[in-house]
Amino acid sequence: MKRYKIAIIKGDGIGPEIIDEAIKVLDSVAVNSDFELEYNEYLMGGNAYDITGEPLPAETIDGCLSCDAILFGAIGGEKWDNLPRDKRPESGLLKLRSELGLFANYRPVKVYEELVDASSLKSEVVSGVDLLVMRELTGGIYFGEPRERSEDRAYNTMVYSKEEVVRIAKEAFESAMKRKRRVCSVDKANVLEVSQFWRDTVEEVAKDYPDVVLSHMYVDNAAMQLVRDPKQFDVILTGNIFGDILSDEASMISGSIGLLPSASIGGKVGLYEPIHGSAPDIAGQGIANPIATISSASMMLRYAFSEFEAADKIDRAIEAVLSEGYRSKDISNFGAKEVCTTTEMGSIIADKVCNNR
Repeated sequence: MKRYKIAIIKGDGIGPEIIDEAIKVLDSVAVNSDFELEYNEYLMGGNAYDITGEPLPAETIDGCLSCDAILFGAIGGEKWDNLPRDKRPESGLLKLRSELGLFANYRPVKVYEELVDASSLKSEVVSGVDLLVMRELTGGIYFGEPRERSEDRAYNTMVYSKEEVVRIAKEAFESAMKRKRRVCSVDKANVLEVSQFWRDTVEEVAKDYPDVVLSHMYVDNAAMQLVRDPKQFDVILTGNIFGDILSDEASMISGSIGLLPSASIGGKVGLYEPIHGSAPDIAGQGIANPIATISSASMMLRYAFSEFEAADKIDRAIEAVLSEGYRSKDISNFGAKEVCTTTEMGSIIADKVCNNR
């Protein structure tokens, strides 16, 4: 029987709550599968700083590299906002991505038909939305040097190498080949040299994918088009800072940021996490939506382990639970027949996985 080692990083805020439910569902799907799961827990974020003085202890990096995949909750909170930048929880996550070479961030946005009314957009606009934001994750302005801050001025540098653009573009085109074969590359080439370089390089990569239709869009227009007509998009390819903003905007098309998963891959070990934050204001209340984290676990099974049948079981269970009217608090105003706590939602999905073999 196959055995997969999973690094568990629960993090801060609601992180422990939602990760526990994802583990519950993973254990449920493993019961009737030909693989076993081994969990190894590590620290990162604010809680790691409180215990070790560092947001990303060296043991966590080494532990993650010894595993087959990483399941991560969320980090951060006001408690640590006044720390030096290199000690803040977010710095730990940036460093982990860099250390592991996780250059490609997959952020799928799919609207569940049962929740079309949960979106702030009209139902006819969001019904049927199924897109993927492909965000470059280890380059751009978040990592560029030089950077400086003084009392009178500050600056950061946006830098991309050809290798960095080529490899993320290939991820986007390969994904598009399995979808609707359309890639929209988003940049700001009318004013930024680095964006014109990005665009030229993407066009070179596109020559190797003649079956994929490539288009370009400025980031400000893309932000507008996402709310005007999101169904026009299949794969959105973009850089680090633009992808950070656009993927969060796209997430709200679904009606709740608590529904959407993500995968960060490219290195030896992929990292799978919900796209939302640590939500410290609701931590410990049992009202966090675990679906995004459970969906992230499904992506882990699919991308890291090629356990497609098991991933499909989880995805079908989530859809079935929503169709039967089970809702967490964040989506309780939309077709709810029963409002569930975090633990109850995880248990219901886990039971559904078992009962729908």
